[in-house]
Amino acid sequence: MEQYKVTRPANRRPERNPDPCPLYRKCGGCQLQNLSYPQQLVWKQNQTERLLGKFGKVEPILGMEHPYHYRNKVQAAFGQTRDKKIISGVYQSSTHRIVPVDHCMIEDETADAIIVTVRELMKPFRMQPYNEHTGTGWLRHLLVKRGFASGQVMVVFVAANPIFPAKKRFIETLRSRHPEITTILLNINPMRTSMVLGESERVLFGPGFIEDTLCGCIFRISAKSFYQINPVQTELLYGQAIAFAGLTGRETVIDAYCGIGTIGLIASRKAGQVIGVESNRDAVRDAISNAKRNQIRNTRFFHADAGTFMSGMAQAGEKADVVLMDPPRAGSDEAFLSSIVSLSPEKVVYISCNPETQRRDLEFLTRQGYRVRRIQPVDMFPHTNHVETIVLLQRGNS
Repeated sequence: MEQYKVTRPANRRPERNPDPCPLYRKCGGCQLQNLSYPQQLVWKQNQTERLLGKFGKVEPILGMEHPYHYRNKVQAAFGQTRDKKIISGVYQSSTHRIVPVDHCMIEDETADAIIVTVRELMKPFRMQPYNEHTGTGWLRHLLVKRGFASGQVMVVFVAANPIFPAKKRFIETLRSRHPEITTILLNINPMRTSMVLGESERVLFGPGFIEDTLCGCIFRISAKSFYQINPVQTELLYGQAIAFAGLTGRETVIDAYCGIGTIGLIASRKAGQVIGVESNRDAVRDAISNAKRNQIRNTRFFHADAGTFMSGMAQAGEKADVVLMDPPRAGSDEAFLSSIVSLSPEKVVYISCNPETQRRDLEFLTRQGYRVRRIQPVDMFPHTNHVETIVLLQRGNS
């Protein structure tokens, strides 16, 4: 994997991207499109140092060799123009205005092609896009997930009601155009909400899930479960995080916010045992299935709040050597962080997609006796202003 050298040119303007995406100003999803990729890495390195540099040396950011079409999960919103033309695309940043998109430079090309095909089929099949203002119409969103290693493709129709017009013929036509599709689901979201997926779903074709391989493990991915969107950089990210943990084969590891068990199952090959905790019941089901699929026997997964679970372990006198944590963008709350302090693992490996909230959480943990030992940024989302960071903390008396 190529790692770009981060340099800070003196006394000259940042190098501009000679061929930016024509939609980036309208869409707002790729905020750094105006910069060349090496300059994007410089910008992200500076951001990480500004936010986390007070805790220690920030190591050079790990960039992508080919920073395009990396998103394995693509979702499109559907709507109509004033002249009744059906459009599909993404919501303009901070709005509900749809920017029409056929090809996106960061999205999987197979997924983009499937979305365009569905849009083209809607008119001859008399399928209407949902209108969020009037509550009329049927198709709200299309979600496509693709396993980069397996090639398996999931298509999820997110609709306002369960009545799929000409369902059998539509699916046959779509599959004839895209035989790479391995499963199709209908998700029903009748609510006037900004949430994409509703609670109810049914399988229309295939097994209802796809599988993909990451770091040598096979993972089952459902419509609602979280799976890192950039599998190339995820292997780099998880490899670095597990290396930070310094596992010897004897440790008890807590995988908090474990999702479908990705990093926990990968770490299990170097740990004594891994305990995964996750509040999403569907993800826990997938994690248990993934452990069986990979014949991994030193893991246990629990549907619970991770902070409450670890506090219970501490009260019961149980121990853990390492906590792996990868919270959502909002970071962790004080209750969760306090549960880490109560459990008192020797090491905490904190993966974050938002170094601003990570800085807040690190300030809490360092006040409670932990010390930051390593800080490693990883570019998981090229062309955007997001950066992933891995921080190793160790108990102060270690």
